[in-house]
Amino acid sequence: MMTRIAAALVAVLVVAIVLSSMIFVVDQRKFAIVFTFQKVKEVVAEPGLYVKWPYPIDQVVFIDKRIQTIEGAQPDKYITSEKRNLLVDLFVKWQVIDPVRYYVSFHGESGLAQDRLTQIIRAGLNEEFTKRTVQEVVSSQREDVIDAVRSKVVHDASEVGIKVVDVRLKRVDLLATITESVYRRMQAERNRVANALRSTGAAEEEQIKAEADRQTEVILADAYEKAQAIQGEGDARASQIYAEAFGRDPQFYDFYKSLEAYRRSFADHNNVIIVDPSSEFFKYMRNPELGASQKK
Repeated sequence: MMTRIAAALVAVLVVAIVLSSMIFVVDQRKFAIVFTFQKVKEVVAEPGLYVKWPYPIDQVVFIDKRIQTIEGAQPDKYITSEKRNLLVDLFVKWQVIDPVRYYVSFHGESGLAQDRLTQIIRAGLNEEFTKRTVQEVVSSQREDVIDAVRSKVVHDASEVGIKVVDVRLKRVDLLATITESVYRRMQAERNRVANALRSTGAAEEEQIKAEADRQTEVILADAYEKAQAIQGEGDARASQIYAEAFGRDPQFYDFYKSLEAYRRSFADHNNVIIVDPSSEFFKYMRNPELGASQKK
């Protein structure tokens, strides 16, 4: 009786082992490659519970389908067209899209795949950097470098079942030995531009001052001309008035002009005039009645 029970238990255990070897679960993060006698039978991409023939007829290999990252611990050195060394730090996002090609190429080892992608990227960067100067790589053509490397990596990676999602340069730096010289050259260039701007500004300043001086001279000349014209008109009008007054009463006009001459001559009490008392100048002083008769 015990022998039958033991045999039954052994049979159940064997059946359980056989059944368990015929069932496999595919995680949603994995591909499953089913091999029959070392040949690819099928690729399972959808998650779920699947049945296969027990080992050694069928074997299942799982491949990660998630996006993975390559990020170097240390930056790599590259040479530009100017023979300048650059330190470049980058990262790559990649994903398996053809598990069979991937397995054939790397036997499912992600480390081998990352090494291959790193080599492809380094070759592409080296090719692009040798065509460009430091300034082009760092600023003006940085995106062009990324696009060219991405295109090369995408093409080469697709042949081994990998899709390159993104390639980015995190940092591009000069070596410490040449950084100082580059800074000095940049400073000299900035100083040259600043001096050129100062020279241009000084020339424009002189030009503006010269134009302002010219306009000042023109304005003053116009004002002087107008002043002279107005003064001439005033003098002409005064002469006309004097002439009219003289024509109406010449003796009174003569008397008035003499008084004006006396006032101007003796405006300052310190003035001294040496004149013959019998001169014509003092005739109204000698004979004030002449002036009074003129007023009448």
